[in-house]
Amino acid sequence: MNRLPRFALAHLPTPIEPLPRLSEALGIRLLIKRDDQTGLAFGGNKTRKLELLLADALAQGADTVLTTGAAQSNHCRQTAAAAAKAGLACRLVLMEPKRASGNLLLDALLGADIVWTTRERRDADLQRAFKETASQGHKPYLIPYGGSNPLGAAAYAYALEELLTQGQPPETIVFATSSGGTQAGLVAGARILGFRGRIVGISVDEPADILRPRVAELASQTSALLGEPSIFHENDILVEDAYAAPGYGVLTAAETDAILRFARTEGLLLDPVYTGRAAAGLLDLAQQGFFHEGETVLFWHTGGTPGLFAHDYAVPLAQTAGLDLAE
Repeated sequence: MNRLPRFALAHLPTPIEPLPRLSEALGIRLLIKRDDQTGLAFGGNKTRKLELLLADALAQGADTVLTTGAAQSNHCRQTAAAAAKAGLACRLVLMEPKRASGNLLLDALLGADIVWTTRERRDADLQRAFKETASQGHKPYLIPYGGSNPLGAAAYAYALEELLTQGQPPETIVFATSSGGTQAGLVAGARILGFRGRIVGISVDEPADILRPRVAELASQTSALLGEPSIFHENDILVEDAYAAPGYGVLTAAETDAILRFARTEGLLLDPVYTGRAAAGLLDLAQQGFFHEGETVLFWHTGGTPGLFAHDYAVPLAQTAGLDLAE
C-alpha cells in the first residue's frame, strides 16, 4: 500500500482486549478493538481519518477546516480538537441544536465556530460557510461528513493492517457503519492484505440498499488511492440494517440494554448512537446463531462515549440504570 502523509494525532496501536464474561454468555470468543482510546479529545475512529485529512489540509496551506454533522457528532468533536492541535480554525455546520452538553459542550471548549442548520439544508449551508470563509480571506479546507472520502477511508485500511500485526486474525469483525468511510477502508484493506474474515457493518441509520453501493464505490476509490486498484461491488459489502429502523440517534431499549450489559459485565462504556446500536446488533446476531460456536469475533469500538453525557441521552440512561433524579 502507498504510505500517505499523516499529521500525528492518534495513540496507536489501539489495544485489543478479550471480553471473557460476554464470550461465555454468547458462546463465541469475543474481542474488542479499542479505537475509543485513540486519545484525541476522548478519542474515536475519526482520529485515524483526521491524521490523513489534516496532513492534506496543511499541505494545501489551509488555515481553517470545515465539516458538518449532528449536534452530538463525534466526528465534529474530533475535527475541532484536531484543528486546535494543528493551529487551524474550525467551523462546524451542525444540525438539531440541543443543550450544551456532551459533544456539543466539547466543541465549544475546543474553540469551534458553530453554524446551525437543518438536515435538509446541511449540504447547502456547508458550501455556503465554505464560500463565506474564503471570501473573508481565509484558506478553507472542506472535510466531508464523517470524514468519509478516499483519503479518510484509507486510514482504516492502515487500521486493518495494524490489527493483523496484533495476533491471530478474527473470523468476523463487527462495527457501527453510517457514512461508510470506516467500512470502506476495512474492506479495501482486507482485499489488499488478503484478510478473508467477514467484515460486518451494523447500520445505525441507512438501509443496506443505500449503504452497500456507497461503501463499494468508496472502497474502489480508496484502493486506487492506496496504489492497489480494485473494483468492489455492492455484493462484496456486508451490512446488517435491521437495527437502523428507529432512526439516527434514537435511543431505544435495545441500545440501552447493550450499553448496560457491556458496562456491567466488562466495565466497558459504549455510546448511545453508534457503538450502543452496533453492540445491540452483535448481541442479537449471536442469539440468532449468526456466529458459529467458539468463533472469534472482534467488535471494533469506534468511540463516541461523550454522547453518554448529552442531556437527552443521560437522563433516560440514568433512569434505566436506577438513578432517578430531578432534571
